[in-house]
Parts: sequence; structure tokens; C-alpha cells
Amino acid sequence: MNDKQNTSLFNKKLMLQATKDSFLKLNPVTLIKNPVIFIVGIGALLTTITVLSDLFSGNFSSFNFQIAVWLWFTVLFANFSEAIAEGRGKAQAESLRKNRTQILARKLVENKETAVAAPELRKGDVVVCEAGDVIPSDGEVIEGIASVDESAITGESAPVIRESGGDRSAVTGGTKVISDRIIIKITSEPGDTFIDRMIALVEGAKRQKTPNEIALSILLSGLSTIFLLAVVTLPAFFNYNLLASGTPQPQTLTIPVLIALLVCLIPTTIGGLLSAIGISGMDRLLQRNVIATSGRAIEAAGDVDVLLLDKTGTITLGNRMATDFFPADGISSADLAHAAQLSSLSDETPEGRSIVVLAKEKFGLRGQDVHQENMVFIPFTSQSRMSGVDLYDEKKAVRRIRKGSAEAIHSFVNNENGFFPKKMQEKVVELAQMGATPLVVAEDNRVLGVVLLKDIVKGGIKQRFAQLRTMGIRTVMITGDNALTAAAIAAEAGVDDFMAEATPEDKLRRIREEQANGHLVGMIGDGTNDAPALAQADIGIAMNTGTQAAREAGNMVDLDSNPTKLIEVVEVGKQLLMTRGALTTFSIANDVAKYFAIIPAIAVSLYAGKDGVGPLSALNIMQLGSSGSAILSAIIFNALVIILLIPLALKGVRYRPMSANNALLQNLLIYGLGGIAAPFIGIKLIDLIINSL
Repeated sequence: MNDKQNTSLFNKKLMLQATKDSFLKLNPVTLIKNPVIFIVGIGALLTTITVLSDLFSGNFSSFNFQIAVWLWFTVLFANFSEAIAEGRGKAQAESLRKNRTQILARKLVENKETAVAAPELRKGDVVVCEAGDVIPSDGEVIEGIASVDESAITGESAPVIRESGGDRSAVTGGTKVISDRIIIKITSEPGDTFIDRMIALVEGAKRQKTPNEIALSILLSGLSTIFLLAVVTLPAFFNYNLLASGTPQPQTLTIPVLIALLVCLIPTTIGGLLSAIGISGMDRLLQRNVIATSGRAIEAAGDVDVLLLDKTGTITLGNRMATDFFPADGISSADLAHAAQLSSLSDETPEGRSIVVLAKEKFGLRGQDVHQENMVFIPFTSQSRMSGVDLYDEKKAVRRIRKGSAEAIHSFVNNENGFFPKKMQEKVVELAQMGATPLVVAEDNRVLGVVLLKDIVKGGIKQRFAQLRTMGIRTVMITGDNALTAAAIAAEAGVDDFMAEATPEDKLRRIREEQANGHLVGMIGDGTNDAPALAQADIGIAMNTGTQAAREAGNMVDLDSNPTKLIEVVEVGKQLLMTRGALTTFSIANDVAKYFAIIPAIAVSLYAGKDGVGPLSALNIMQLGSSGSAILSAIIFNALVIILLIPLALKGVRYRPMSANNALLQNLLIYGLGGIAAPFIGIKLIDLIINSL
């Protein structure tokens, strides 16, 4: 983001606001959204009522008072964990608000400029922006090309190019035009711009619980209900056993003690941190300049096991450029270059432009006027995989020049009753096996030659794919290149599979096939033709530089427009799931240890002899000082562990690429055994402090 404000946990302003919000969240309407902590809140209220009742009757108990205080601290600490996670998002939202300025837009009405306030713009309006102007709202460039400063959104100071007619046409309100002039069609209504949606998302205003969160909440609520029933029936069992053994009625089984037992038994730790874990997942993604439309998208990223990646710009550097001409027999290099240049004038892709430039540099050929009346240009499309021009002479006779993939030109020449020379076929195969991309140029029924395009596989990408493989994720490279070129690049990059000569329909079909086989699929795209596949994929990351259709179809937007960001998104998703799983394991495991502190304390009098020691005293393996200090130590530890785990919930468990089985084993060893050991140590230390005081 443009303003990397201090949103660390120990930011004084953030801490103070979170503390204030912790008390505001005591509102029952808010508290009931977290059933586990709501039960703790009810227990704290009942204990407080008991303390006040005893006070007014002259039987004040400092023990009960301390239980009440620490029960309220448990609730406040749980609220604090959520409040500080939300506060970090609100700080980022405030930074975004500073970038949203009220400016006058230059609205075009019947080719005349009219100054209107930016909030008055509506979807479909057309505005003009020149150097120095701030773009008033989200839109798409429909005419012109310009450099745009997007640091207000992405934090990157380097300007980017925005132009009409390609996959870099989307512009965002609040960014600034640095050079040239563009005409923009507004694509958002007021209050629904990209920045508005970002603010709502990072503030948590539109955050909904994910399916995993809902399922875990139901599990925690079920466990809490079971323990509630167990605690409610405990006095009846105690009374029966006391009558049967003839033991006097104990003083330990009071309402505050029963509430303390319940709070220690139910999974309060994960209940208090669950919301913070989800919010911080979106926060960590935002730190990587990726906006997720929901927590569901981040969770799905953690479960993705198939990644579809475009070759150009993702696996390769993306600057595939024309480097040489290979003419057919009887054709000069200059004639081939001239035909290649003519057929590329309407090709808006970087490859097409590079052919025009190469012909100019090598042979001094100048690009011709594309508006000449005797020319009809055929633009490049993903479906036809070729571009070209039809040239008409004075007698209306036509010469058809085409440039495109070998397969597309082969079909074109055959339809013109020509043939594809064997020598040219061999040249295509030779270049493709080198990992280059051969484009063939033809005029009517005659092949003129081959244009060589070269791209370079990104450094370190093979190691990244190897990491994904250890995580159980299969990578599929998608490219419009022929099968030989695709195979060579795939082998060099180390992907698991590839799709050659892929059309938008092929991408969509492949995603549906993978999903039908039970896989979760992630993909990345920026063009309008990527929109159907982005919408179908479980994780669809749209480039911020891409078209509005792509940004609306995906469930994430990468502000940096970095195609390799998909790998980082998967890592964030897995870290979110691992953090939730780790803290759930820890929470349930440390309940086991708390049993050994509080159960012996309240059950020591059952079947006790004259010395007050009963057979259940054997469960007091911690050797705690007294029944009162044992109960108090357990309830204090239960509260403190929430506040101690907040940094881990916000930062996330450290992620390492590994298989699911290894991750589960590590989780059980660290957080399972750790969850059992920590309370033994913590409760014993607290008990020693209490007894020493």
C-alpha cells in the first residue's frame, strides 16, 4: 500500500483503540456472535452477581471476587484479540481514505467537456484525463495511451502504462495521469468503486464467516454444550456420593467454582482467537498487495491442489520478442519482413508490435498508415491465433497476408489451395524444440517464412514449482504456443503438465474437468477472455492492470499485477488453515492439563478420610498448594493464554512447504504436546506465586 503505516501489535494508538473496543464488544448483541465467549460472559455475570450478593449480606469472599475478575478478563482478552485484528485493518482503510480526494472530473457530453464533481459520475459516463489529472473514478480506457501513477493503490512509485484495446485498459479512481491524454468510460457507481470496496473489506464491514469457521464454531459450541450439561449435573452426583459415603458437605462446590470449572473445560482459547485468525489472514494477504473479496477465497487458496498458470509473464519473463526472420526458398528476408510487418500492424499484442519494430530496425521498413482505404486489417484473436491484412488493388483484386501459429497458417494455406513446404515444417519443429515460438507468415496460398519469437524462463521458478510439488499441488502451464514449444518450456520450468494451443474455451473446460475430479483449482488472468475461467476457478486472481470484466470475475485482485503472486496467495491460504488448526489443537490439548488442576481441587473431599485426603487426591499430580489456589491458578492461566497467543494468531504459524501428513504430524507434536505441557508449567508457576503471596 502507499502508506505503510505502523500496524504492529505494539502500536500505542492501536492498543488504546483495541482496549476501548474490547469494552464496547461486551454488548450482548455483539458477544453472542461468539458462542464460547458468550458462555464465559454469562458465567462472569453470574459470578459477579454472587459476589455482590455476598457483599451485601456481609459474607464477602475475596476468592469469588478474584474468579469474577479473571472471568471478565477472559472475555475482554478475547474481545481484545478481535479488536486489535480489526484495528490493523481499519488503519489500512484510513490510509486508503486519505488517497480518496474530492476532485472535479472533466465529463464529455457530445464531445464537449463539462466540469462535474467526481461523486456525481455514474456508470457509463465518459471523462477525459490529461497529464496531472487525478482519475475521478474506476473505469476503462476507451481511447488513447498514458502513463499512470498508481502508488496511491499499489505503493509502487514506478508509473504504469494504461491503454485502450488491450488487457491493460482498467484504471482506478484516485490514481494520477503522468503523461499524455486518455478518455475513460466509468465502470462503477458512487460508493462502489474499487477503493470503496477495499475499505469495506479491510475494515471487516463485509466480512462473513467462512464455511470452515462456521463448522469450527458449531464444533466448539457443541463441546461447550456438552461440558455445560456435565457441570450442571455435577452437584447432583456430588450430593449422591457424599450421602452414600457419609462425608460432610464440602465448601468447594459453589456456583463460582462450577463456573470456573466450565470455563476451563470449554475451548475458550480458540474461541477467543478464532475471529482474529480469520481477520489477520485477510490482513496478511493485503500486505502482499492482494485484495480478497472474502475470507472464503483465502481458505480455498489453502486447499488448492491444482494451479493453472499462463506461460507468458508467469513462467517466462513475458517479453517474448521477435528476434529473426527465416524466409522460405525463393523469398528474400526483406520481403518476408515486409509481409510480417503488414500482417502485424493490427496485432496489439507485444509480440505483434515487436515484429513491426524488428522489420524497421533490420530493413528500415516503416509501419504503414493503418487507415489506408485499400487495406482491411484482420486483428489477432485467441480463437483464430493469427492476424493479417487484405490488400486491394485498383481492380479490387485482393492479396491476403496472414501471420500466426503454424497450425493456423497451415489451415489458412490449405483453404487457399496451397501447401506448407516440408522445409518450413522442419524449421518450425526445430525452433519449437529449442523452446522458442515460431510464427509463420503466408500470402494467399504461399508460405513466405517463419518469424522467431524468444522468451526466457524466470530464474528460480523451477524451485518454486518443486516447493509446490512438496505441498501436493500440481502445476499446469497454459499457453497458446504449439505443443513442441510448450513441451520445451514446460520441461525447462519444471511444471507437472501443460496445455498447448489453449483457447479461452479450453481453459474453462480444463478447470471444469479438474473440479469434476474433486480438485480445487486456482488460476490467474487479466483479459476479458479470462473472465469465464476466473469465475469458474475456486481461486481466480485478476490483475489490477487487467480489464474490468476480469477484476469482477475473480475473487481476488493483485494490485501489483504480478502473475507469480498466485504462489504467494496459496502460501497465505495454507498459513491461515495451519494457524487455525494449530491453535485449535493447542486449545483442546491444554484443556486436558487443566482437568488435572481443577478436578482434584473440587473432588478432593469425595470419600475423604478423617485427614481430609481422599482417593481422588491421587489426581493432584501437579501438587498444587490448595484447592482454592488450584482453581484460581487454572482460571488465571485460562485468561492469560489468550493474550499470550494473540501475536501468533495475528502473525500466523510459520509456513514451510511440506505434505499434508507431515504438516499434521508437526502440528500434533508442537501444538498438541505443547498444549498439554504449557498448562502444567503455567498453572504450577501461578500456584506458587499465589501461595507465596
